[in-house]
Amino acid sequence: MRTALLQSSGRPGSVSENLKVLDEAAGRAATAGAGLLVTSELFLTGYAIGDDIAVLAEPADGDAADAIARTATRHGLAIAYSYPERVGDTVHNSTQLVSADGTRLANYRKTHLFGPFERDHFAPGDQQVVQAALHGLTVGLLTCYDIEFPENARAHALAGTDLLLVPTALMHPFQFVAESLVPVRAFENQMYIAYVNRVGHEGEWEFAGLSTLAGPDGTARTRAGRGEELVIADADPVLLAASREHNPYLRHRRPALYGPLG
Repeated sequence: MRTALLQSSGRPGSVSENLKVLDEAAGRAATAGAGLLVTSELFLTGYAIGDDIAVLAEPADGDAADAIARTATRHGLAIAYSYPERVGDTVHNSTQLVSADGTRLANYRKTHLFGPFERDHFAPGDQQVVQAALHGLTVGLLTCYDIEFPENARAHALAGTDLLLVPTALMHPFQFVAESLVPVRAFENQMYIAYVNRVGHEGEWEFAGLSTLAGPDGTARTRAGRGEELVIADADPVLLAASREHNPYLRHRRPALYGPLG
């Protein structure tokens, strides 16, 4: 499945402008043959917008979700986007996957919140593995800091995830996560990982870019630079199957030894 990574911070604080940016990117991705477009973390609203997070938060079936479903249908590709999700009085840092016909396939709530800002504005989710079937692949969802916990990626591997989507807001000086950790996670768990970052300055933070689609061989199938960019690469199920046959990590596990790790 050809996968497009939208490395962009959009227009922080403006949902309407971000929907326009997403629509334009979806058109370019579709023209390039992509079947899936993935955004950065909190792309819908912006990340460093303080208490406006709660003001702009919407339910999973809100107006923005409807608009993105129309974008997916118009351009004929699936879209995974990150947004602040309102559930009653609670706000989650969520990622939703919408199919090319506008169907909401999966919604994931970030389980590991990074830093005081996120812990002050969001409640953590409690479901580790969220998946959906898309174009013959099992697609899983995590968000940013989640991928830095090896237990999360391994849980997805054991559940059969082929392509793990990870919208992120990776900041300086942690670019080694994009450069080294994510490809290693893909290799040790025998999956593709689409890690899609923000760029530029927002508030006190500078985002590192370097979005990548890492393959099960531990290499970057594509990697963005430090600016606004749409990069595209293939998640190839044939290569994945061959890699899993060759790599014995998951077959050689000894779960009886790992109990104390829980």
